[in-house]
Amino acid sequence: MDPASPHPDSPSPERFPVVVVGAGPAGLTVGSILRAAGVDCLVLETGTREFIERRPRAGVIEEWAVRGLRRRGLARNLLERAERHTTCEFRFAGERYRFDYRRLTGSHHWVYPQPLLVTDLVREYADVRGGRIRFGVRDVRLHGLDGDRPSVSYLCPETGRREAVGCDFVAGCDGARGVTRASVAPERARVARHDYGIGWLALLAEAPPSADCVLFGCHPDGFAGQMPRSPEVTRYYLQCPPGDDPGNWPHERVWAELRRRLGAAGAAPPAEGRLIEKRVLDMHDYVTEPMASGRLFLAGDAAHLVAPIAAKGMNLALHDAFLLGDALTARLTRGDDSGLAGYSEACLRRVWDYQEFSQWLSELFHGSAAGDPFRAGTTLARLRRLFTSPGAAAAFAEQYMGAAERY
Repeated sequence: MDPASPHPDSPSPERFPVVVVGAGPAGLTVGSILRAAGVDCLVLETGTREFIERRPRAGVIEEWAVRGLRRRGLARNLLERAERHTTCEFRFAGERYRFDYRRLTGSHHWVYPQPLLVTDLVREYADVRGGRIRFGVRDVRLHGLDGDRPSVSYLCPETGRREAVGCDFVAGCDGARGVTRASVAPERARVARHDYGIGWLALLAEAPPSADCVLFGCHPDGFAGQMPRSPEVTRYYLQCPPGDDPGNWPHERVWAELRRRLGAAGAAPPAEGRLIEKRVLDMHDYVTEPMASGRLFLAGDAAHLVAPIAAKGMNLALHDAFLLGDALTARLTRGDDSGLAGYSEACLRRVWDYQEFSQWLSELFHGSAAGDPFRAGTTLARLRRLFTSPGAAAAFAEQYMGAAERY
């Protein structure tokens, strides 16, 4: 199909100032910002509403991101229900080391599972602010991105007909496998990719966390992590070979490895429970730059992926959404193009900062299990330095908490 010609089955295509592709945290935040400013937009989502409100994903939100949500009227439930975390704990060489980042930075993390945030955002966008959203669309295509009248077409789930929507701008918020990322011509953007050569077995357990904070187990047999999600549900990670089959990890093996890799003097063992999710994530990062092409602006995983090593992905998506939503609002309500012109550069500063921290943290987590005595020794030295050097501790805490700009 000619990308400039959607050939809709409907005789008179609709038109919106902005079409947002993808109803995750980034897309719904962009849409909510636009609606608060009185700008019409349409969100297109391939999943159902029930699916996006239940899809398990991240759960750690940095304090600056919560401030940004609150300023835009999007954090009421989060502030009432989320847990505040002020410390994390490293376990290595059979001992426990508590790290109080609140004392060092004055900041804390919020733990609020992404499905709850998405539920809040879709309700605010669609039910409160009257934003238009269409679920279950198929075969989304982008057209005419280099002109001044782009459009987006899709197959309607009810009729099977191709519908077209004209717009001024497209916000690509549909993730790593979405159509918007694939719509950027290779000659228009550089994609930088990094593969860690390791996998993580991602687990969601119907079991209470064994400690009141995030746990990082740096063990010669592989990393293990505990990320509390609620009093009844806990996220765990286990380092494994990339491409491993989750079927190789039956219930008994999972819990035995968690007990061993998170074991430390005086530590309670993980409480066992039913595993309601089990999948293998191959650790890799990528960055697309610039994050814009013609009238298309990418946000979140559609533009960059940071491995869950540092729990930064959802925070980066929200950062993009704040900047993009504000920039589109300025353009459409005041004719101010400066935000859109500087959007990619402003986003990428934080993206690369978080990518560098994720890479550094990966060596801290995985160096002990590399099978190289030299790497194991230097990794142990880094870990010990966090708890003996105030300067090293302060630097880690600052990066762990994220930059403190206001959004």
